[in-house]
Amino acid sequence: MRYDLSPEVQLRSLVAADAVVFAAWGKDRVFCEHADWSLGTSAAGRRNWWRAMIAEPPPDLIRRAACVSGEVVGYIDLHGSEPDRRELGYLIGGRDRWGRGLGTLVARAGLAYGFEVLGLQTIWAEAVDANAASVAILRRLGMRETGLGAEAEFLGIRSCYRQFELSEAEFAAGSA
Repeated sequence: MRYDLSPEVQLRSLVAADAVVFAAWGKDRVFCEHADWSLGTSAAGRRNWWRAMIAEPPPDLIRRAACVSGEVVGYIDLHGSEPDRRELGYLIGGRDRWGRGLGTLVARAGLAYGFEVLGLQTIWAEAVDANAASVAILRRLGMRETGLGAEAEFLGIRSCYRQFELSEAEFAAGSA
């Protein structure tokens, strides 16, 4: 099923062929380091992992492919088991697509999906403070910073997570 929640980005259910696309992003070491993906996994290993994830996702994970003009450019996650609240995650791949505004568009489409399709009341997200681009995206979406989370390392830099939140009412009022 496809959801047109943005004029530029469409979200759809994952299909088996997406495993090849997602696995290909994993051959880029810099991409993997930014995305916190495992390094050194073979191409076949990455494809098999993605095939299994698509066929049998964890019960508390909703993942949708993000497409622009029919091409997969990333995905969004809405993770959690609370009925009215989930964590937003988003990823843009490959690295040649970074810096074009797709992260903001895809994350905004994820918010729209969560609020308009799933009927969530609150969506939260976190980004490592040292990952300035991800923090900027969450702020650009109008998400309110709620505090600091766990310590983390990003590209060899010791840091911590910054946590953000947005309510359905804030989203509907145009914050995002």
